[in-house]
Amino acid sequence: MNLSDAMLGRRSIRGFQDKPVPRDLLEEIIALANRAPSSMNTQPWHFHVLTGAPLEKVREGNSTRMMSGVPPVREIIDHGAYEGPHRERQVEIAKQLFAAMGIEREDKERRQDWVMRGFRQFDAPVSVVVTFDKALEGTTIASFDLGAVTYGLVLAAWSKGLGAVINGQGIMQSPVVREHAKIPEDQVILTCVALGWPNEEFAANAVVSRRRPVQEVARFVGFEE
Repeated sequence: MNLSDAMLGRRSIRGFQDKPVPRDLLEEIIALANRAPSSMNTQPWHFHVLTGAPLEKVREGNSTRMMSGVPPVREIIDHGAYEGPHRERQVEIAKQLFAAMGIEREDKERRQDWVMRGFRQFDAPVSVVVTFDKALEGTTIASFDLGAVTYGLVLAAWSKGLGAVINGQGIMQSPVVREHAKIPEDQVILTCVALGWPNEEFAANAVVSRRRPVQEVARFVGFEE
């Protein structure tokens, strides 16, 4: 798979096969992601790769606390509610996903089930918890660097036949994640990536989010007309 095919073909996968992912393949993917650029070559990222019993404990703890009304406990500053065009794009992808899954607006039960899937990291066989060095906490540069390496991770996974979705819901209760993933205190939990073999029969996996055209997102200054 060449780079253009990977970038244009990649999409967020939210339904996975009940099939383990070999450790050597995960190591290969992380080695590729690890080539991401970082500010001054600081490479502030860490990957905590969970499967099996530890992942199940994270799923259970995250879901139970969220359903019992415990407020989200994240280790990074949250953006809060989106507004304006950002909210519009958020609603648009939700409509695409619900339409693909046949979830009606009035179907509160299935909508709630969809939310719970996010808390369970979409029942993926692997979760990659992405953290950065606490020494860089409070700056935006580390988050910028982790965005680059996380995109590299999902792109590398796609190129190897694996699907992934970057999933902030999966670390809503960060103390649970820290406990069961045994994350050192000198690291900050940023997000996680649900990862595994795509279930081709899961309708939402076919959804491709619409993107703004180049003319809308880019300005070209100093070029001849």
